[in-house]
Amino acid sequence: MKKIGVIVLLLLSVSTMAQQNARPNIVFIPVDDLRPILGCYGNTNIKTPNIDRLAKKGIVFNKAYCQQAVCNPSRVSLLTGLRPDSLKVWDLYTDFRTKLPDAITLPTYFKNNGYTTIGIGKVFHNIFPDAASWSEEMHVQGFPFDPDAVYTDEPNLSLIAKKKENLIAKNQDRRDQYGIWYIKANATEIGTGTDDSYYDGAQTTMAIEKLKKLKQQSAPFFLSIGYYKPHLPFTAPKKYWDLYNENELPVAPNPFPPKNAPDFALFGDTELRNYDDQHDLPKPSENPLSVAKQQQLIHGYYASVSYVDAQIGRLLDALDTLDLSNNTIIVLWGDHGWKLGEHNSWAKQTNYEIDTRVPLIVSGKIVKAKNQQSNALVELVDIYPSLCEMAGLPIPNYLQGRSFYPLTKDPNIEWKNAAYSQFLMGHFMKKDIGLDDKMGYAIRTQQFRYVEWYAWKEGVRGAFLARELYNEMTDPNENNNIVSDTQYESVVKKLSAALKLTY
Repeated sequence: MKKIGVIVLLLLSVSTMAQQNARPNIVFIPVDDLRPILGCYGNTNIKTPNIDRLAKKGIVFNKAYCQQAVCNPSRVSLLTGLRPDSLKVWDLYTDFRTKLPDAITLPTYFKNNGYTTIGIGKVFHNIFPDAASWSEEMHVQGFPFDPDAVYTDEPNLSLIAKKKENLIAKNQDRRDQYGIWYIKANATEIGTGTDDSYYDGAQTTMAIEKLKKLKQQSAPFFLSIGYYKPHLPFTAPKKYWDLYNENELPVAPNPFPPKNAPDFALFGDTELRNYDDQHDLPKPSENPLSVAKQQQLIHGYYASVSYVDAQIGRLLDALDTLDLSNNTIIVLWGDHGWKLGEHNSWAKQTNYEIDTRVPLIVSGKIVKAKNQQSNALVELVDIYPSLCEMAGLPIPNYLQGRSFYPLTKDPNIEWKNAAYSQFLMGHFMKKDIGLDDKMGYAIRTQQFRYVEWYAWKEGVRGAFLARELYNEMTDPNENNNIVSDTQYESVVKKLSAALKLTY
């Protein structure tokens, strides 16, 4: 009898291991500030051959939306499967664990179900890494804890040296947890170093070495490589700048605020102004930058995107070389958009299409609709349940998104009729303009974007302030707020009711 019992236990163990081995690996690729102006999204000016290669092996979601167009709220919403109002995280300064200490994040859920989870780079907001989510959390030595502002060349190195001297003289120590000074200089740099001189190249090298080790283990893995570029500053090796003729790069066709929009709806544009060569950046209501200065910034953004594209190409090559591609789901996503002069602004942090629409590409053997696109409305909060279903794991019933796995089989099926975003305006720029907090709630349907603005204080919604309505069919750049047009009264009423059901 003892022998029979041992045999049964061995068979059960072998069966469990076989089930785990059959589960797909996950390669998770967040890209900071990446808007959907990639080749696979129809942009013919930018060079993104590797992301385009990924798209040919998977599905491109043309109408994917973040839940709030700034890093921390967007990322923790995706990674917890909860909307910002449920998390009570609306800014860059709140650690979601202080609000929901027992939240089971997406990687935690996979770890609890037999996966080895590895976090490299920026996955959660960089100042709030979440150790509970990972079997192992990795960082490239020699780089700052927040490695977006890494410079390698003059005059940025001289600027940093001078700032460092001034801080030391004032007894202001700004070294991070690794003992490295984190100081911003100019908004651009044409680097003379190698790809690994910047963090995204170095972390890709680290990720490839980790893949070689993960291949040897029996358990499936969830590997996240979070890329910092094209986040400011726009720094990349010279060869990526050389891909473009700066004088030929098109500038935004609408360098002005939307007509009839609330005057506060574009105030979230202070980020670029913090760099030494951009302190005089015009506000959205002022005259725009010269075309030459716009093209310089666009050039930097494009070069940074092409640099990250090259790193993603290295990652895809490694998966192929290691024979891991066939059993790996790859999810590439941007945490929010970024304005390149649209509405005379250079940042994220609004409720407009240009900031809330994001790239989302899902690839892998399980994706049947390869080299296809979907115009269905999907949200970043949908990724958590989608990956659960694609990996054969039960979907937790508390998640607030909807699995889009059916769309990866047939991208043309009828789908949900709205996507939702929000933004806490004023919270990031009190020092600059003294703006009181205002919460804007947005609903995006196939035809319209509708926004309601409310006063906001300490997490509590106050008085109603303003509305916006844009017809995406006739005004895709959202240049004209038509909420006062009487022919749209019924539309406003319907969309307002839908917002109240969600928030």
